[in-house]
This record gives sequence, structure tokens and C-alpha cells, in this order.
Amino acid sequence: MNFMLNQKLRLLWHLIALVVMLLLSAPALAQEDTPAAPTPQPVIVPRGFESPSATLLTFVVAMDDSDKARDITRAVQCMDISGIVPEAARELAAKLFQCIDRIEYIDFDRLTGPGPEETSWTFYPREIRFLSRQVINRYNEVQGLAPDASIVLTRQANGAWRFSAETVAGIDDFRDRIRSLERVKEKRDQKETLTVAQVIESFWPVYFADHSFLRIKYWQWISLGAMVFFGVLLDYSVRFLLIIMSKRMIARRGGEASHETLKRTVRPFGLAAAALLWLFGISLFGLPVPALKFLVPAVKFFAILAVVWAAYRLTDLISEVLSGMAAKTESKFDDLLIPLLRKTVKIIITVFGFIYLADSLDVPLAPLLTGIGIGGAGFAFAAKDTVEHFFGSLTVIADRPFQVGDWVVIGDTEGTVEVVGFRSTRIRTFYNSLVTVPNGTLVRAVVDNFGERKYRRWTTHLNLTYDTSPEKIDAMCQGVRELIRLHPYTRKDYYQVWMHEMSAHSLDVLVYVFFETPDWQTELRERHRLILDIIRLADQLGVEFAFPTQTLHMYKEEHTNGHTPSVVPGGDAYFNSKREGIRAVHEITAQADWRTQKPSAYVFEESHDPGAEDDDEKSQIESKIGGDA
Repeated sequence: MNFMLNQKLRLLWHLIALVVMLLLSAPALAQEDTPAAPTPQPVIVPRGFESPSATLLTFVVAMDDSDKARDITRAVQCMDISGIVPEAARELAAKLFQCIDRIEYIDFDRLTGPGPEETSWTFYPREIRFLSRQVINRYNEVQGLAPDASIVLTRQANGAWRFSAETVAGIDDFRDRIRSLERVKEKRDQKETLTVAQVIESFWPVYFADHSFLRIKYWQWISLGAMVFFGVLLDYSVRFLLIIMSKRMIARRGGEASHETLKRTVRPFGLAAAALLWLFGISLFGLPVPALKFLVPAVKFFAILAVVWAAYRLTDLISEVLSGMAAKTESKFDDLLIPLLRKTVKIIITVFGFIYLADSLDVPLAPLLTGIGIGGAGFAFAAKDTVEHFFGSLTVIADRPFQVGDWVVIGDTEGTVEVVGFRSTRIRTFYNSLVTVPNGTLVRAVVDNFGERKYRRWTTHLNLTYDTSPEKIDAMCQGVRELIRLHPYTRKDYYQVWMHEMSAHSLDVLVYVFFETPDWQTELRERHRLILDIIRLADQLGVEFAFPTQTLHMYKEEHTNGHTPSVVPGGDAYFNSKREGIRAVHEITAQADWRTQKPSAYVFEESHDPGAEDDDEKSQIESKIGGDA
């Protein structure tokens, strides 16, 4: 008993010891499982920008007058241009270098930099008591002309030192204030490189160069006016040349375009050319930064709108030319495809135009795209029907259940297809209303396309009177068959003309025929022609058509049973009837024009004065014997 108790106590102590060991080792295990903090990567500072003195040296070397290959792009990299428009950066880099040349000749061996924790360093004005009297005197002159000016370098987020944004924005004014000073003595033997604006300014009288209005000098105002004038002149010149070139190019390719369409198309091209001239000219006149911050985005905005407008007009012109060429082809697939391609190109133009407009206005696109990504699910749900209609459009293009101009029946809608768009198809009904059918329904809808018919069926009965002899009925049937064989638009390999029924008031001859015509109006014209010839045939054969009548016969019982039977036809009666019917047909159609030349498709004509002298002009439905349009 004691032995069992001791065993249990020993086991309990072992369990307690194991739990204590696990508890003590838990923090160590948790510390081992916790991932170590990432070691911060050292910031790699671009070479030449490690310190203010390095940036100054990079800038001076890039802008050195003695070097013919000035690296103005490298000099711009030394400046923080976040506060100006990029078009002004090169001009301001040159003016900054001219300011430094008028302040001091930099001795890089004596140039002291900021402490390791400092983020800005002032190049001018700084402590210069240890420098020569000549440098001190020049400092005093500069401060007398521009007491509030400064040149400061700041450390950027990537560790590189650059001229601060405030310094860059104030360089234009700083340069104008001290331009009367000569360069420092060490630089006077070198020829100073002037900017384009300074070269232009040197040709103007001093009055126009020294006086200004709204911080813009008189000569700059005059130059801007001249630039606007030449832009308008360029606009008209580009339009005139493009109209001439477009006419020749379109005619060379067999297309057609009206003069009004060409005028509408080339107008935005002239405006775009003028806008590009203005955008290029603005950067040449050395305008102040505030003016450039307003003018450059405005001209960019105008130029982008003009280019987008020009792309729209060019798309319409190309579509019109291609539509004219497509109308001359037998296939209607190109008639369907061209409008869809036009809309697709316009959507692409709109998207790119929106992107460039946002960029010209400094609108950040990243937050906008992020917002679109966040709301993508909701947008996709809301655009479900639009996507369905889009795939319906693809189905129409791929399967081609109908084409533009086809007569179709889609559900309860019947009419002619006018336009097939991305979202819907527009159908012109026969009572001239316009029905819009969403393309999404076309994926599941049953489309009955009458426009794809090769043959157009016509069925009727010729109601002959009961007193018509069998021989005449046979001759009539043979004659109608011959008319079908002779008419230009009837199907020759399948037709039916037979004695069909004996109805209450007539003997009915079935006429079952197909017309092979391109459209409905031509079918109606040919049916009209055939019916008139059947009437003429009946007149030639002495056959009369019946109409609903009732005849009362009085029967007398004393009526004799004497009955004279009709003559039983001989063996050649059928061939005689056939010969008689064919003879009558050839007699009534001998002078018909369509016997020698197949008439063209039906064309609607204007009305004619019956009293006019030109009696030879025939309408589409008037005919000679046999009927011809």
C-alpha cells in the first residue's frame, strides 16, 4: 500500500516538474518563434548629391561656360522643381548659375558643409568673415540689390542634396535684381552663355526690357501677341493644306468625302498645331514662374482637347470613307463592323484624353485608380447589364444573325436593322418608329431574318368559271408555267401550276412560285408584272375569272333524260392544249423588253407629268404588252 502511494507521489512530482519546465521555457520559445525585425537597408544616395558641396560641384561642372558640351539635364537634377512647371526648369538652371557667378567664385576646398543631423544648408547669404575683402564687398553689393534673396540646399527624402523649391521659385526675380552686376573677377575672361530669352531680350530697346506689367516685361507681352497671331495663321494654313492633301489621298484610294466633312475634320488639326506652337513659344520667352504656372497648364489643356477633337474628327472621316467603300461591296458585314470600330476607337481616344488631361492639370491618378479598385466589386455588379450587352454585340459580330439593312423579326419587333451598337441594336419598323433592342437579349432571342432569304414565295389561286373547258384550263396552266419560265426574277427549277380545287363558285388553279429578288419592292414589282401577264394570257385564251355568285336552277320532273355527253378528248388533246397555251404566251410577251434584258432592282422614281413631251420615259410599273418596268 505504501509502495503504491509512493509511486503515485513520485509520478505527481514528475508531472509538476515537467509543467514548471515548460512554463519557464515558454518565453524563450516565443522569442525564438517571433521573427526578427528586418534590418534597415542603407539609403543609397545618388552619386554627386551626397552633400551640399557635392551638389554645388555637380551643378557648376554641368553649367561650366568653358565646356561646350553643357549638361543642362544634369544641372536640372540638382534642383527641386516641385514648385514650378517642368518647362521652366532649364531656363531657371541657367539663371541660377548666372546668380552664383555674380556672388562668388566658389573655393570648394574652403567650403564647409552642414552637420550630420542638419537637413538644410545656406549657400547665400552665409558667414564669410574669413574670406577676402573682395568677396565681402561683392556680398554687400548683392545684398544691397536683393536683400531678401537666398540660395538654400536641402536634404531630400532619398538623402540627396538639392537646391530647395523656394530657391528655385525665386531665382527669376533674384537674377533680374542683380543682372546689372558683372561676373566675379575669375569669370570675367569667359564669355557668359545666355538663355534663349536673354538673347531675344538683347535685341529689344532698354525701355521694353526694363519695364513690366503684371511682372511680365513689355517685350514679353509683345512676343506673346505675335505668337498668338502666328498661331492663328498656322491654324488656317494647316487647315488649307490638309483639305487639299485629304482630297487627293481619298480620291487615290477610291473613296469619297464631302467638302463640308473635310472642313469639319481639319479644323481641330489647325487648332492643335497652333496650340503646339504656343506651348513651344511660351518656354522661349523666359516668363516668370507664376505666369508659366498658369499659361503652361492652360495651353496644355487646350492642346490636348484639340488633339482629342482632331482624333474624333479623323475617326469620323475614316468611317465615312470606309462606309462609302463598304456600300459598294456585296457583303454587309463591313457595314456592321465599321460603326462598332468607330465607337471602339472613340472610347480609346476618350480614355487616353482623360489620362493626359489629368496629367496636365497635375491630378494624381493613383488615388483615383485605387478608388476604382476598391469599388470594383460594386462597379462590376452595377455594370452587369452593360457587360451582358457588350458580349451580345460580340455575338452579333461573330455569329452574324443579321446585318445592317436586313428585315428581321426579334420577338414582337419587326423592321429593318439600322444601327448595331455596343449596347443595343436599333430597328426601324414598317410604321417608321425606331425600336431599341438591348444586345444582351440577342444572346437568347430567336431572330427571324427575312433579309437572308434567297427566294420569296408567292402562293395564289386562279379562280376560273365553271364553264371553262378542260382544254382551256390545261392551256391556261401551261401558259402560266411558260410565263414563270420566261420572267427574269422567277425561280426556274421549282414551281407548281396545277388544277387544285373545285370550290363553291370556281375552279381553282394553284400558282406556287418563288421570286429571286434583292428586296421587297422589287418583289412587288415582279409580282405585279406576272399578274398582269396572267390576266393578258387569260384574255388571249378566252378564260374568264370567277367571282362569288349563286345560280338558281329550276328542275322539272318532266325534264327529259336526253343528255349529250361532251366529246372525249383524243390522245393528242393534252399536247394541243400545251401548244395553245405556249403559243398564247409567246404572242403576248413577244414585244416585252425583259425578254432581251433583265431589268435592274426596283428604284423609287419621282412623279412624271403625263402631258410632257417626253412620252418615251416609262415609269417603273407602266409597260407595253407583256409589261416591263
